Amino acid sequence: MKRLFFPLAALWALLSAACGGSGPSLSDFDKVLYAPRYASGFEIAGAEGSASTLLRVRDPWQGAEGVERQLLILRDDEPIPAGFSGEVLRGDARRVVCMSSTHVALLDAAGAADRIVGASGVEYLSNPRIAARRDSVGEVGYEGNVDYERLLALDPDLVLLYGVNGASGMEEKLAELGIPFAYVGEYLEEDPLGKAEWMVAVGETVGRRAEAERAFAPIAERYLALRERVAAAALDAPSVMLNTPYGDTWFMASTGSYVARLVADAGGSYIYTKNDTRRSLPIDLEEAALLIGAADMWINAQAASLDDLRRRFPKFADARCVRSGQVYNADLRTNAAGGNDYWESGAVRPDRVLRDLVKIFHPELVDDAFCYYRRLE
Repeated sequence: MKRLFFPLAALWALLSAACGGSGPSLSDFDKVLYAPRYASGFEIAGAEGSASTLLRVRDPWQGAEGVERQLLILRDDEPIPAGFSGEVLRGDARRVVCMSSTHVALLDAAGAADRIVGASGVEYLSNPRIAARRDSVGEVGYEGNVDYERLLALDPDLVLLYGVNGASGMEEKLAELGIPFAYVGEYLEEDPLGKAEWMVAVGETVGRRAEAERAFAPIAERYLALRERVAAAALDAPSVMLNTPYGDTWFMASTGSYVARLVADAGGSYIYTKNDTRRSLPIDLEEAALLIGAADMWINAQAASLDDLRRRFPKFADARCVRSGQVYNADLRTNAAGGNDYWESGAVRPDRVLRDLVKIFHPELVDDAFCYYRRLE
């Protein structure tokens, strides 16, 4: 086990000092080992002459401006720096629990899917490496209903968390159990490549940062090359509507959001230009009907077929994009339990998502088959 209860951590630091042990101070961790090119939420730092590293996660949930969470990964029996109050992981994590399906994809991209011993929503996961050893990956429940007895029995070295509108409710209990945790904020990234670049941060926790960097590089190259190809083609950009309503409300992404950037990079024009915030905003169905009526294409429409769409949303049945069949859903890779791989591996493969969208908007530029999207029939 690579976990430390706080009193033990403090005792270790005192004994190290008493026995003449020495190591870097917290202020010595000023050497940037990895500065993301696209992601904004993390940085990996080190200290001169030290094998230990510090993962800094900035603004780990919505509205967390100025908040930072730190995970210190101690290596070579180095002591904990005086004054450090974050999470401590002794050595590389060998047993990891993932609270999001994207964490599974990030670890897999770093070549560490075998380190996953537990997850939230295991039956919905699409990852073939997890499926191949399903009986050895424990279900730990969901935020607000976590099976801590089961989680503790999995003997994890590290739990990967996420926050939505505040800190995870698991923090206090994990601290009580002495289980280190790290926040993964990939879902907050607006740059599609920034979301995928979190594989490097996750890779650091399992000692596979170099492998994660090598895995990320060709993804970025393919994405940028396709984006440049689309831009060079100088084709007309179709107007694009997103999503389906939730009750009587339709949530529209901001113009700088992850999905809006994907639409723009694929040569489309996101039809809703009013939202320049950093979060989705609700509109009523009347405004949504006007937008759909003017849209050339409709993507991320949550429906099984065009008939299903018309039945569920009769207000939009006569829209031009519906009549022409230019409606798409990103549910091509859905498993028997209803888990959608778009929300799993799609986070680390923006190059594939972009390719799908280019095929939708400008099919003359892409010959490949769809990976995540399908046209509603």
